[in-house]
Amino acid sequence: TDNRPDGNAYVPGDVITMLDGTTVEVLNTDAEGRMILADALSYAKNYDPELVIDIATLTGAAAVALGENAIVGMCAKSEKEFHTLQKSGMRVNERIIEFPFWDEYKDMLKSTIADLKNIGGMYAGAITAGKFLEHFTDYPYIHLDIAGPAFIKKRDSYRVVGGTGIGVRLFFEFIRSKAGV
Repeated sequence: TDNRPDGNAYVPGDVITMLDGTTVEVLNTDAEGRMILADALSYAKNYDPELVIDIATLTGAAAVALGENAIVGMCAKSEKEFHTLQKSGMRVNERIIEFPFWDEYKDMLKSTIADLKNIGGMYAGAITAGKFLEHFTDYPYIHLDIAGPAFIKKRDSYRVVGGTGIGVRLFFEFIRSKAGV
């Protein structure tokens, strides 16, 4: 029995053509967030951005790696901005832990029937999700996976149970520091 919500839903094994023409082999339909985010990152190329920062509850792997207390961060062509963002995070207790963004992780996304797979497999899930997104950029880019700290189960010194609004204070502090205020 087909349990798709309608006939247009994609299924494992489908190959999707993205906005920029990249073909993606769908291995996991639950990795839908990165698919739409990839098209948004491609679209941003039209505006020749100086820097793009995405913030998403993208992977359970980020939450498994760092729990509720830190943000997984990765960057491409933007190390100086990334370190400024990290310092901003330390000042407001929205800490960013830099994960490796080495080219070797791209190999985990290779497909035999498309340009990319939408997941990298069992290992390095947060990193391969970031590498998947990086494929759709050609500008300075920072990826933040907030899956761990976006929603907490136990109150702490400054956050209540539930949605935390993680990133608001981080970006405010980052912009404030960039403005020299």
